[in-house]
Amino acid sequence: MEAITVRDRDAGVGGLTLTDMPYPHAAENDVIVRVHAAGFTPGELDWPATWTDRAGHDRTPSIPGHELSGVVVELGYGTTGLTVGQRVFGLTDWARNGSLAEYTAVEARNLAPLAADIDHAVAAALPISGLTAWQALFDHAHLAPGQTVLIHGAAGGVGSIAVQLAREVGAHVIGTGRADDRDLALALGAQTFVDLDADELHQVGEVDVVLDVIGGDILQRSTNLVRPGGTVVTIAAPPTVAPKDGRAVFFVVEPDRVRLMDLAQRLRSGRLKPIIGGVRPLHETASAFARHQRAPGKTIIQVADEQ
Repeated sequence: MEAITVRDRDAGVGGLTLTDMPYPHAAENDVIVRVHAAGFTPGELDWPATWTDRAGHDRTPSIPGHELSGVVVELGYGTTGLTVGQRVFGLTDWARNGSLAEYTAVEARNLAPLAADIDHAVAAALPISGLTAWQALFDHAHLAPGQTVLIHGAAGGVGSIAVQLAREVGAHVIGTGRADDRDLALALGAQTFVDLDADELHQVGEVDVVLDVIGGDILQRSTNLVRPGGTVVTIAAPPTVAPKDGRAVFFVVEPDRVRLMDLAQRLRSGRLKPIIGGVRPLHETASAFARHQRAPGKTIIQVADEQ
């Protein structure tokens, strides 16, 4: 099968190559998915799990990408809950070969059924961004109606979904980004937009929740805005400071079949719209990874067309 692989950690994006790889093996409780569309995180080439397995052993050549939408073509021993021929979407394991391939092995519990009226490219934009946004806002920050939330990267993959989810529960949403992101962030439901290049962040006043995807100085300055009892949630790096009389949380998104099904239903009913910055073929993955090619939302890799 064809797959995007990496072998040299120092090569960065330039080390992404289209390679012939063996067809994957379905372990116990796995399924093999014929991948139609895949999502990736630009920073995942810096993740240790991209290069080593859970025991710390080198696993190159490895296949990146951890979001997928496709069709089940094989069941591993003991697998229940899914069937051959079923449309599915979800997450692959961090320390196993991922979704930027024609076929991939995935634990069945990491996947959710996908309705026939949802396009694979749209579904592939949901797993990491949707689950991260939900878990950050509600599982970790316990965002409630009437509270104020500051969402960084409001036009990005995670931020754009977080804005929509926060508005739906009745929160007051302040979005941030660059000037070009303003119209999209406001259209998604942010009541206020802060241009991080031109506006003063402290002018937003006190907030109950901060969702940070940037880290560094932005995270530090945002922490000072959190009122007593509030929470900063970040996916960028473990925070070094916490709000006064508040909490600072760093987390890595976890698979959740039930929540994926909920997100898909919100999409079908028009209550949620993933923002897709572009759809590229598999052989253009390296250029899609390049950080200088910035686009709103999430870039999706089209691996196969649905027959």
